[in-house]
Amino acid sequence: MEMNEDILIVGAGIVGLTTCLGLHRLGLRSLVLESSDSLRVTGFALAVWMNAWRALDDIGIGDKIRQQHMQIHGLQVFSSISGQPTAEIPFTTRGKWGSHEVCCVRRKVLLETLEKELPQGSIRYSSKVVSIEDSGFYKTVHLADGSFLKAKVNSYLTVPKIRPNENMWFTVKEIILIEFLECEKQFLKVLIGCDGVKSIVSKWLGLDKPVDSGRSAIRGTVEFPDGHGFGPKFLQYIGNGVRYGVIPCGPTTLYWFLTYAPIHGLDKGEFKKNPAKMKDFVLSKLGKVPQQIENVFRETALDCMSCSPLKLRLPWKILSGHIYKGNVCVAGDGLHPMTPDIGQGGCSAIEDGIVLARCLGEVLLRKPTREDGEGEEGEEAYYKRVSKGLEKYAKERRWRSFKLITTAYLVGFIQENDWKVVRFLREKLLSGFLAKLFLKMADFDCGQLSIS
Repeated sequence: MEMNEDILIVGAGIVGLTTCLGLHRLGLRSLVLESSDSLRVTGFALAVWMNAWRALDDIGIGDKIRQQHMQIHGLQVFSSISGQPTAEIPFTTRGKWGSHEVCCVRRKVLLETLEKELPQGSIRYSSKVVSIEDSGFYKTVHLADGSFLKAKVNSYLTVPKIRPNENMWFTVKEIILIEFLECEKQFLKVLIGCDGVKSIVSKWLGLDKPVDSGRSAIRGTVEFPDGHGFGPKFLQYIGNGVRYGVIPCGPTTLYWFLTYAPIHGLDKGEFKKNPAKMKDFVLSKLGKVPQQIENVFRETALDCMSCSPLKLRLPWKILSGHIYKGNVCVAGDGLHPMTPDIGQGGCSAIEDGIVLARCLGEVLLRKPTREDGEGEEGEEAYYKRVSKGLEKYAKERRWRSFKLITTAYLVGFIQENDWKVVRFLREKLLSGFLAKLFLKMADFDCGQLSIS
């Protein structure tokens, strides 16, 4: 079986599918490798802010997602110690790039909407990449099932099928050749790592591993068939060393989260083995809240909760590290894992996908000129154009990623710090400023997908 693909994407998460759809809208076909046997929807939901809505509209799925969710009109912040409100920010104001728009979007809906817009066969499941080797221009990608993919950038080459136990190398200059165990062949021009916090591609690029923030997050979702009774607002409570919030996804669905610093002797592993203990821990941290808020957590089923450590890439490593090398790059959590304190993890991944698709489209759709040369010289020039496209992507995303990671970490540090001085400053002076940072970070335009 022979497939002439130009671009391989590792990971069918938000950024992987957004990139694939963006390329498809530009007329470029790509293949997504996903290690799971189906779409992964861990995390339950995510806040989608103005910057992400602009990007989703650009690839033609914004309205399909809007109609399934409730628009959030504002943020109310409360002290979980006193129970009193400390700040209120409306989401109906206009920013530099237009009117603010916020929804809490179910991750399953977002991923399935992206998938449905892709051509059939765009995603290959149960294909876990375990290593990447470099041999000159070649990139050999090994999969967990023992198959392998050989990658090298250049023109197309016709190759006879081989048996799975044979190893065949090709020396034609600058070709990406990918062979699977089932004797499939693919010709590629780009390898994109969208494979999350534990990215194999970012490791190959030499980016340092994400570090532990010293905090964890428990997330959950709960259904109220007769309606939950909450208005269209994001309610956030801060105090006692934790931060938690409740956000409506729709008239019957609520998403909630709680972030905290792990207590000695109590870790994620223990919560995973005993979700009832995790639920009791959450209930013990609520503080002074209305009964309606407490009921949200009490009514959450044990299988609708999860706990995970919060990791981030040190922001200066983004500035100094390799986001791309030649025809290989990384995006999403593989590039800029961050704490969730400003709600931009998923939104920035959507931005990545749009920028990456546009930068690749600018080089892959441009017709060769006389300056590109002919024969091997022209092929080498083509490789350089691909690399230049990824260089442009890296330049656009480097400082944006640095800013988001830094802001999220500082906001989280101040919000969850339980020192008396910090608590006083947070509740009396900083609460409104910190809340406004949600809108400030969302007031951003990553640019349109279309190319000139």
